Amino acid sequence: MKNILKILVSFLSIGVLSVGLMAQPAGAARYDGAIQQKVTQKPQNRKQWSNVRSSVEDGIVILTGTVDLYQDKIDAARKIHKTANLQGVRNLIQVAGPSVPDQQLQQKLAEKLYYDRVGYYDAAFDYLTVAVQNGVATVGGETYNEVGRDSALALVQRMPGVKDVVDEIRVSLTSIFDDSLRLRAARAIYGDSALGKYAIDPARPVRIIVNHGNISLYGTVDSLMDKQIAGIRVNSVPGAFSVNNHLVVEDQSNSGM
Repeated sequence: MKNILKILVSFLSIGVLSVGLMAQPAGAARYDGAIQQKVTQKPQNRKQWSNVRSSVEDGIVILTGTVDLYQDKIDAARKIHKTANLQGVRNLIQVAGPSVPDQQLQQKLAEKLYYDRVGYYDAAFDYLTVAVQNGVATVGGETYNEVGRDSALALVQRMPGVKDVVDEIRVSLTSIFDDSLRLRAARAIYGDSALGKYAIDPARPVRIIVNHGNISLYGTVDSLMDKQIAGIRVNSVPGAFSVNNHLVVEDQSNSGM
C-alpha cells in the first residue's frame, strides 16, 4: 500500500511540474505587449539606432536592423536589458558601417592596442594580439587584470569596419608570488643600462607575462643583442621556474634572424 501511495505521489508531482513548465511561456508572453511598448522607442531614440527594429516573443526581445559600429550593436542590447519582466534579448542586428580590407583593419587595430593605456603601471604586464578575417576581429593575449581586457575590447568594438568581435583574452590569475616575480623581472630589465631605453617610450615596453612562476617576454626590441640581454636578466630573477623569450627584433634583416 505504501509503495502504491509513493507511485501516486510521484505521478502527481510530475503532473504538477509539467503543468508548470507548460504555463511558463504563457506567463512570459502575457508581458509581451507591455515590453514591446517600453522597448519600441529605446533603441530608436538616438541616431545610431535609427535603423534598429524590435519585436517581442514570450518575453524575449528580438533586435534586427543595422548599425554603423559593433559597439552600437552591443549598446542596443544593453539598453534593452533594463526593461522590466524581460526574459532575454536575441541580438540579430547587422553591422553595416564601412567595409575595410582585413589586412588594413588588422594593422589599425594592432596599432591602437599597442598604444592602449600608455603610462599605466600595469601596461607592461599586458600582451595583446589581434587577427581579422572577413571583418571579424579576434583579440587574444593576456592582461594583468580585467581593466586591461575591457579597455582593449572597447577599443576594438568602436573601430569602424569591425563586424564582430571574438574575445580570447586571458586575465592573469591573482597571485602574490606572481606579482612579486613581475616586479623583479621589470627591475631586472629596466635596471639594465642597455634596456633602460625601452622605458622612455611607454608604448614600447617589454611585455612581461607571468603564470604560476613561469615568465614569458613579448614585444619588439631594436637588436638581437637586446633580446639576448633581456633573456639573461630575467633568467637571473630568483623564483622564476622558466623563462620564454618571445621578443621580436624590429629589423630582423640586420640582426641576421
